[in-house]
Amino acid sequence: MSSSSTMFMMMLKQVKLNFKNNKNKKLNISLLIISSIFMLILFNNFMGMLPFVFSTTSSLWVSGSLSILLWSMLIISGLFFSLRKSLAHLAPTGSPLILLPLLILIETVSILIRPLTLTVRLVANISAGHIILTLISTVLSSSLNMMYFMLTIIIMFFYSLFEFFVCFIQAYIFTLLLSLYLQEHP
Repeated sequence: MSSSSTMFMMMLKQVKLNFKNNKNKKLNISLLIISSIFMLILFNNFMGMLPFVFSTTSSLWVSGSLSILLWSMLIISGLFFSLRKSLAHLAPTGSPLILLPLLILIETVSILIRPLTLTVRLVANISAGHIILTLISTVLSSSLNMMYFMLTIIIMFFYSLFEFFVCFIQAYIFTLLLSLYLQEHP
């Protein structure tokens, strides 16, 4: 078994462990959905590592649509399953009545920016890696000195390995944050 498949299996086991802690019995299908999303993002990230292939996860539209769709499904299902628990989540227990409007406002804003944080984190990290790879390949194509050429090839090789690692990590972080949002689901 290769090290990449071992790393992949470890990440899937970690996602599964995150869901074993979820006590919500209404969403037993959530592990299948989260694993599918992990595979979708991972596949798209890896496709972006191929030459002349655009990574769809570096697009604001694709990542934003995926984030908004998943987030809105959580919000709507939370409101549908238990409106009272969903609204009670906005106000922490034991908070002073005078601070209640401010706390509700803060919690509402934190819930509303979740798809934005998912989108920006994925797009920024994938795009930054691809931009750096492009810059290194530009330097590589313009170098005439053999020593400089070999050094740049070595740097490009190790940075490409790092980018594959970032592809794994970004897919994992996206699904981890989504599973954390799901654990707050009423």
